[in-house]
Amino acid sequence: MTGQVRTVDGRVAGRRGQETRQKLLDCLREMLSTSPYRDVKVIDVARMAGTSPATFYQYFPDVEGAVLEIAEEMAEDSAGLKELVAVKSWAGKPGYTASEELVDGFLAFWRKNDAILRVVTLGAAEGDKRFFKIRMKVLNSVASALTEAVKANQAKTDKTVDPAAVSGALVSLLASAAEHSKAFTSWGVKVKDLKPNLALQVYLGVTGKKPPK
Repeated sequence: MTGQVRTVDGRVAGRRGQETRQKLLDCLREMLSTSPYRDVKVIDVARMAGTSPATFYQYFPDVEGAVLEIAEEMAEDSAGLKELVAVKSWAGKPGYTASEELVDGFLAFWRKNDAILRVVTLGAAEGDKRFFKIRMKVLNSVASALTEAVKANQAKTDKTVDPAAVSGALVSLLASAAEHSKAFTSWGVKVKDLKPNLALQVYLGVTGKKPPK
């Protein structure tokens, strides 16, 4: 943990306080992975962390405030997704490899953060601007890099294509696929078959061409 950590009333938390605060966040993360967001209560988080609700309220105004802390941290981590797209050659086999790596990395990130992303998506859908901003930060980490990749390939493809629209469509596709992975199973689609087909869509979107054999 870097920088000063403050309590709700503005006091700087000491080492033990920071450890307690982090433990509360870790317990909340775990609870979100097994319980619906609306069912998570302060008293349950505090009990799991071996402390009291009063201690929880020293560091967070409520459960939502703590969830936002976790979500902000997750959004910061999403910046690494940009590296899966940036400074890549999308020509030929290296380009298809890039699309495969992007799909793998994006789905892995979503699986790792599935619990908090479900809450963020719910909040964004309900019109909460804080959650919407966090969700867009995650998606933009890929969308902005994909837009540049499409622009770089426009000379070889259709110059009438709107790079931002293409990248937005591709990122929406990846996010939807990640969020609805169980639906694919019900449609008889195996996980091992989903990834290459998503990679195909990414490659087609960026280059306008079929993948090399």
